[in-house]
Amino acid sequence: MRVLGFGDNIVDRFVDRGIDYPGGNCVNVAVYARRLGMQAAYLGVFGDDDLGRFLREAIADTGVAVDRCAVRHGESGVSTLRVDAGDRVFLGWNGGGVTVREPLVLDSGLLDYVSSFDLVHSSVYSGSEGELPKLAGLDTLTTFDLSSEQEYRTPGYLDRVCPYADLVLLSCSHLDEAATRDLLAEAVGRGAGLALATRGAEGAVAHDGRETVVAPARPLNGERPLVDTMGCGDAFLAGFVVSLLRAGWRTSTPPGRHQLERALHDGADAAHDQCFTEAAFGRGRPTRRPSVSSMWTAVDHEK
Repeated sequence: MRVLGFGDNIVDRFVDRGIDYPGGNCVNVAVYARRLGMQAAYLGVFGDDDLGRFLREAIADTGVAVDRCAVRHGESGVSTLRVDAGDRVFLGWNGGGVTVREPLVLDSGLLDYVSSFDLVHSSVYSGSEGELPKLAGLDTLTTFDLSSEQEYRTPGYLDRVCPYADLVLLSCSHLDEAATRDLLAEAVGRGAGLALATRGAEGAVAHDGRETVVAPARPLNGERPLVDTMGCGDAFLAGFVVSLLRAGWRTSTPPGRHQLERALHDGADAAHDQCFTEAAFGRGRPTRRPSVSSMWTAVDHEK
């Protein structure tokens, strides 16, 4: 089984630790799929600065292939954050740098490469929306992270993504279960094959237009000290899709209720285990002199 992360990479700069860590939604899903036994690769743009080299080397060190990525002149993406009682709090970012400003365009050669994977994952942080129709013609499952932000939940945006996605993920910890179910139904109604909502300590919900399956979160029982919650949503998604792939999920074979129930529990296990990892997947280094020159944008939402 082969999983591809297509889109964003970023440096997560923990200001309270003075450490830079590699990360990014699409990178994380690929790394976590590799951790769960899949073959995995990342496809995206690295900046040609020191942080870009750091990111590329750290991702490759996990066993995730990066050989088809592009390196372009410009700064790498950097987000700043701190940890409060184990929960990560985002402080700002530089817009994703050259990775988001000049994203990859999928030509025929890259589409052949993507088609060699069982699943490709992208996100709202990747600038990849325009490439999704190209993926729809492949026999490769497409998943897409719709984040928690309202700007990515408008009818117009959902219509750009959902018709081309076999699965969309929505972070819904700020919504009650009824509102979550309504949102999942809308995503499926607009074309997504399957919609998955993570709700933090309240568990997760999956909906495919016929079945709605709910599963609890796996609680932290004090067996180990909590490190931070960075990457937990990405880990849930990786655990969920790897479980479905192993159960036979394909573009022509949607999962049944039993497979969805198992996948929700496997996703919860993966998210639980991620709580004991520094940042997205460790491999941090002390923060060096800032290399970001563009205007930073304050954020007060969950990324």
